[in-house]
Amino acid sequence: MQIRYIDGADARITSNDGILVDVEFFDTKEVFYGLEPRRLFPVSGTEKYITLLDSEGAEIAIVRDITTLMPASREVLENSLREYYMIPRIKRFIKISENFQVWMWTVETDRGEFTFEVRNHIASVKPLYGGRVLIRDANDNRYEIPDVYALDKRSQRMILPNL
Repeated sequence: MQIRYIDGADARITSNDGILVDVEFFDTKEVFYGLEPRRLFPVSGTEKYITLLDSEGAEIAIVRDITTLMPASREVLENSLREYYMIPRIKRFIKISENFQVWMWTVETDRGEFTFEVRNHIASVKPLYGGRVLIRDANDNRYEIPDVYALDKRSQRMILPNL
């Protein structure tokens, strides 16, 4: 099957179950149910090149740019992606300790307090543009600091030496 590209009003995207979506192509009248939206570039391209996968993992279509979609389709796709890529945002650091090169971090996030292990802080802590930081814990969970310089001074002193 040839991969379809969705630009503008080529298709209608509707919610299936909160994460999965259904897509109806207007030109061919084809309808695909239960597709999983995934970002092809999850860090740098949050609104461009969204792939839609069927239950077997086959790529059915690619949305080139979310901003060109019809408003209702855009909202459905954004909600689905937000649910799938739900990443707690760190608001402050409560405690960081190290034992045999395994770091234990206790943080307050927008989803509550978490304690997690970071085994290799050099590989697991990724500074990005504009003070943004992504963190991957030992269980492959992800956390985000939207702007490390917006954290309180104590939290900055705890995390900045690890960047």
